Amino acid sequence: MIDSPTLTSNTFSEDAPRQLPARRGFSVFYKNKTLLSRIDPIAQAERLVASLSVSGKTLYVCPSPLYAYGLASLLERLDADSAILCVEADEQLFALAHEALGALHDSRVCLVFAGCGVAPLRAFVKKRWGSRAFQCVHTLRLTVGWQLFPALYEELVVALRRDLLTDLSNAMTLTRLGRLYIRNAIRNLPFLAHSLSFDAIATRFGAAPVLVLGAGPSLDPVLDRLAPDPAVHARETRPFRIVCVDTSLGALRARDIPPDLVVALESQHWNLRDFVGLGGWNAPLAMDLSALPATKDTLGSELALFATEWTPLRFFTRLKAAGLMPETFPPLGSVGLSATAIALRVSTGPLIVAGLDFSFTLDHYHARDTPSHRELLRRQSRLNSPINAAAAFRAGTFIACSKSGLPTRSDPALNTYRNLFEDEFSGEARLYDIEGPGLSLGLKTLSMQAALALLQKASPSSVAPSLSPHIEASSISSFIQNEVAMLHSLKAMLCGDRAASPEELEPLLLACDYLWAHFPDRAGKVPPSMPLSMDISFLKRVRVEIDFMLRLFS
Repeated sequence: MIDSPTLTSNTFSEDAPRQLPARRGFSVFYKNKTLLSRIDPIAQAERLVASLSVSGKTLYVCPSPLYAYGLASLLERLDADSAILCVEADEQLFALAHEALGALHDSRVCLVFAGCGVAPLRAFVKKRWGSRAFQCVHTLRLTVGWQLFPALYEELVVALRRDLLTDLSNAMTLTRLGRLYIRNAIRNLPFLAHSLSFDAIATRFGAAPVLVLGAGPSLDPVLDRLAPDPAVHARETRPFRIVCVDTSLGALRARDIPPDLVVALESQHWNLRDFVGLGGWNAPLAMDLSALPATKDTLGSELALFATEWTPLRFFTRLKAAGLMPETFPPLGSVGLSATAIALRVSTGPLIVAGLDFSFTLDHYHARDTPSHRELLRRQSRLNSPINAAAAFRAGTFIACSKSGLPTRSDPALNTYRNLFEDEFSGEARLYDIEGPGLSLGLKTLSMQAALALLQKASPSSVAPSLSPHIEASSISSFIQNEVAMLHSLKAMLCGDRAASPEELEPLLLACDYLWAHFPDRAGKVPPSMPLSMDISFLKRVRVEIDFMLRLFS
């Protein structure tokens, strides 16, 4: 099967590939390189394939396949759950490979054009095979053609392996926390009737510059420069807006700098300590639908619910159909990334991020006056140093180069979020970072003076707040009643109180996917090995989940 992302390329060649006869098959001479053996290219490719240790659920990336020699032999050895991704970055060689691969007629192999860059190819792989389809990515070099674009092909393989690890990490998170996510989402449904819309927030922000604040150590110098200015201590007189993560609230409170919007994402109780000591300090709260419901009452101000679809669920589809689904943002995993996405949504002006370091020092993981910093000071004594060596030098941590060129420390989890930030936001022209000790985010970096000057450059427009679309409580109640009815029907079928054929049971199991999306064998859209209605172990586990959900809905 041949697939090509519909993007243009500038990889034109002045000379055409020349076909050279060999003992068996053909060789290719192109750009002063002989890309295949002049003696027996077919035998050479088949020897390479025979030497492979073939395993299941593997994606084989074959750069510049040319005449596809050896691929037929490899397909004979592959399981049905493996695949071959042939990649070509040269337009003329792509036309040659397109003709050769067309004769294979196997859905496990496809050819894509790589001249459009790595990002569209990653999206293509995700769309074609989905998440967790493979367990490893293997490079298969059957020709010398890969040497024409070695950096591009290597970048693609590295990116695909990183995506694979991200998918596995997401599946593990879903297994551990998926049940909590859906529980919180159900408990938060009634709050939709009082939720502020993001359109209303956008009218308040207008084209004003926005300062997006994380809670990293580099937040301190930014806030210390802002605090002496009397204008920043009142939202009405400040010429810019502040969107902050919940963990940074203590640092803002200590300097009496009120935010314009606080973003909360955490589904567990840990982040409730971020709101300690904020009594009487109100600020609008943007809270994930799957966040801990108790977070809603911490700031005592307006609430704007948003949703991150942490896994595809028909439950979300029904919410949308009922008009109850709040504003949706991509599931980025980090509250700092979500705050950046929200800031881009509610403002049309320039945005400057600060405190999104994804790194730490020996004695600072977060800014001053944040919960972890206060805990560090509380535990300090003659026997307890503020330097937590066990954490700073734990397995996996490494020394990285910061934006300022100085060494800093990070770990694989933080580095993953940094990579995700760059993938998501590096193309945003109105997004800037402030120079400092954090890792580079792939953004244009401003000095402290230039950043402060940009924040003062424009004034927020005085636009009357728009009214939020009102969601009737009766609509939420009706939705919940329909869900309860569906769960009772499924329970009756599984308990034997109602006869049901697999054709009737299967759609109902799929509709109630929030019951089982967190199961280890289902998390991350793993293709089922058999119909759900035929898996007895699966049905028994679903039966247990139904009672829990019915109690929750009631």
